[in-house]
Amino acid sequence: MKENNEELKKKMGTGENEESLTDRQGHPIRDNQNMRTVGNRGPATLENYHFIEKISHFDREEIPERIVHARGAGAFGYFETYGKVGDEPVEKYTRAKVFSGAGKQTPLMVRFSTVAGSRHSPETDRDPRGFAVKMYTEDGNWDLVGNNLKIFFIRDAMKFPDMIHAFKTDPASNIADPQRMFDFVARSPEATHMITFLFSPWGIPATYRHMQGSGVNTYKWVNEKGEAVLVKYHWEPKQGIRNLTQKEASEIQAENVGHATQDLYEAIENGDYPEWELFVQIMSDDEHPELDFDPLDDTKLWPQDKFPFLPVGKMVLDRNPVDYHAEIEQAAFGTGVLVDGLDFSDDKMLQGRTFSYSDTQRYRVGANYLKLPVNAPKKRVATNQQRGAMDVKNPYENPSNPSINYEPSVLGGYKEADSSETPAHEPAYNAKVVSAPIDRTNNYGQAGETYRSFEDWERDELINNLGDALSVCDPRIQEEMIHHFTQADEDYGRRVRENMEEKMKANEEMKKSGPKVYGQPAANKVAQGAAAKGHEAKPY
Repeated sequence: MKENNEELKKKMGTGENEESLTDRQGHPIRDNQNMRTVGNRGPATLENYHFIEKISHFDREEIPERIVHARGAGAFGYFETYGKVGDEPVEKYTRAKVFSGAGKQTPLMVRFSTVAGSRHSPETDRDPRGFAVKMYTEDGNWDLVGNNLKIFFIRDAMKFPDMIHAFKTDPASNIADPQRMFDFVARSPEATHMITFLFSPWGIPATYRHMQGSGVNTYKWVNEKGEAVLVKYHWEPKQGIRNLTQKEASEIQAENVGHATQDLYEAIENGDYPEWELFVQIMSDDEHPELDFDPLDDTKLWPQDKFPFLPVGKMVLDRNPVDYHAEIEQAAFGTGVLVDGLDFSDDKMLQGRTFSYSDTQRYRVGANYLKLPVNAPKKRVATNQQRGAMDVKNPYENPSNPSINYEPSVLGGYKEADSSETPAHEPAYNAKVVSAPIDRTNNYGQAGETYRSFEDWERDELINNLGDALSVCDPRIQEEMIHHFTQADEDYGRRVRENMEEKMKANEEMKKSGPKVYGQPAANKVAQGAAAKGHEAKPY
């Protein structure tokens, strides 16, 4: 290491200590404690170059946080393919090289997150968790962007901005209010299944290491012949699955609002590398009229007895970030980032996300976000996309003719890649262009199945959490939600109503002895009791 440092100094033409401070122009900084002033008391001078550079960069060192998935953690590792899908050669279904060749490892990075909260919100919030994987494959980057839960609240991307607005804090008071979420959900019956998962213990994973991951959307695999099948992706943690009750989550939050980030970092730092096995479900690419739901509907699970989980590889996380902002906060994902052999389905949510995700990164990080090391592929990039803020393009990148920044050209520049190697997947359509919901909605069937599949303690937790949240909602919202739960399962609706009415009585007692109630009762009690618990002090 010492020899390497000496060689570096020699190349840089300096004998300075490699730890000595410089500014961003490479100038040595010999006083980083005192600004330049007239006398030691000031005033300061305008030519305070080092101070002005230092403070102006500090003023700009944060980028806009994500509107969703703002709170997150991440790590690096690799994906190792089994070379098979179940017991069959993977090439039967996809020509994607990332899955071929048993034992081949592909470097990757992962970002876990919560969805609705801000960048510094608690990691114990009841919220879906993001599970985004970026693989640096030999054919370029592949992003598999999903959540820990295998379904979603809505099936059409048109509703997504409204859904997120409803799930975030009240824009007037900036106070979290469950009535806003249930107001939206009450008129979105397709969300009943997701709400059933979210308000059960599955809504609060114990750690990022102990949660599942899912692509949620339906994708396609395409083989060498251009034939396609529908696929769903599922990450299953080898550490096991662990969830929290609301009481347990509140106890953790009282001591540590970033426990999941700390748990992930320390596990990897201690050599306890977390692993997930990747499974796919495969379905023929058609409408499947034998099912009572549309297979492209994100609010539905594909039944495993008909479409079994087939193992295709494993993921190991074995390196922590060195710089969180550079490697995790600036990591940018998109559902449209696919490699050859992977393709889009007609899933309405997937199609909407594919524009939205990449557009978000252009806004957050900048037009050249793909040139940042964490986002750049580990292979040659040759593009005529140019300029914009922070363009770090090598001016010698196009050796044939740097004057040609367009295509096609007879004078030089980049040429299109050979498209004759493999046949394209070319689905055919014959239908009117409409704005209409899908035919097979079945909003309640799987919600009822999920409710009945829960263990007793999970059902108890679900009922108690829903009763607590609904007890402060408008009676019209309460009635619509009880209707949805009853349609899913009669016992489900009855128990939520009973629990809700019991909580409402308790809320009435609280109102008699205190100010107006906002949000959930437990949060109200803490907020209203903080002043009473405070210790009086004299001014100084």
